[in-house]
Amino acid sequence: MSRPTPLRDVHESLGATLTDFAGWLMPLRYGSESAEHTAVRTAAGLFDLSHMGEIFLTGPQAGEALDYALVGHLSALAPGRARYTMIVGEDGGVLDDLIVYRLADERFMVVANASNYLLVARELTARAAGFDAVVDDQSEQWALIAVQGPRAQEILSALTDADLPGLKYYAGLPGVVAGAQALIARTGYTGEDGFELFIANEDAVSLWQALAKAGEPYGLIPAGLSSRDTLRLEAGMPLYGNELSTALTPFDAGLGRVVKFDKPGDFVGRAALEAVKDDPPRRRLVGLVAHGRRVPRHGYPVTKDGAVVGEVTSGAPSQTLGKPIAMAYVDTGVSEGVAVDIRGSQEGMDLVALPFYKRSARS
Repeated sequence: MSRPTPLRDVHESLGATLTDFAGWLMPLRYGSESAEHTAVRTAAGLFDLSHMGEIFLTGPQAGEALDYALVGHLSALAPGRARYTMIVGEDGGVLDDLIVYRLADERFMVVANASNYLLVARELTARAAGFDAVVDDQSEQWALIAVQGPRAQEILSALTDADLPGLKYYAGLPGVVAGAQALIARTGYTGEDGFELFIANEDAVSLWQALAKAGEPYGLIPAGLSSRDTLRLEAGMPLYGNELSTALTPFDAGLGRVVKFDKPGDFVGRAALEAVKDDPPRRRLVGLVAHGRRVPRHGYPVTKDGAVVGEVTSGAPSQTLGKPIAMAYVDTGVSEGVAVDIRGSQEGMDLVALPFYKRSARS
């Protein structure tokens, strides 16, 4: 049975279509997916992300434990800042992609994907065993609400005295929002500016309602998983299970930059990753823009002159481009003349660099 978030009753009162996602009962949409997508691009959207995992590491060697457990150099992270990183197996395959926040000198929070957080918690516990650090999976205690879009700062400013203008991208700070204690983060997964609010479960409903009321004059509307997926696709952001998996290393995914070989000491997967870091990639992750109206979907073959040269990882209609788009792994060297086999029909595609959409710089 799917687990509800603390906002289930709110979603039902708004007429949301609920669906199972990674074992959670989540809002897929509230009405029009395109309206939700457009609101985030032009005004703001309100998202329930309470299915994500929050795992804390504390202690004098918490940073060193994360350096060993993950591919990034987390002990070098300044308090108040965040970093995108990954946890891999001994063979270098990606177990999950993560965001790590350094909350204080000896306190970190690891945010894991809903489908993987139990695995991540187990792996972190095992990998931290030799360090003076404690791993505490608090995922059941936290709710997560995000406000994404160009009006996000204006909306949130009405509810908090926190220094939102001074909060940099990939950073977080504690603050009170609509009377609730929160960790206010600025990372995002839509390609737009925005904020993520980590709060106690019991504060979720009142905070959601306060944000909805404050955002109404700015055009904020609730947004579900469906629009979140099309937004992140336009922004070229990977989704675990689509662009990332245990069969791929960070280098396979074009994300070798997150692997820090120059940090002190060993880390899990180092030997396997060092063995492949200089190998020419067999395939690369690219963008596809359809010539016609048919949508490339996950798993569809990418072809050139009738031969399979790749596979679609994610695809959807793009509200911003007005055309179907997709991300796909294609053979290195293939740069044009590709198609996607959509149920036996070869649909022409333009191969483009990612992302499809990039917002204007924040003033």
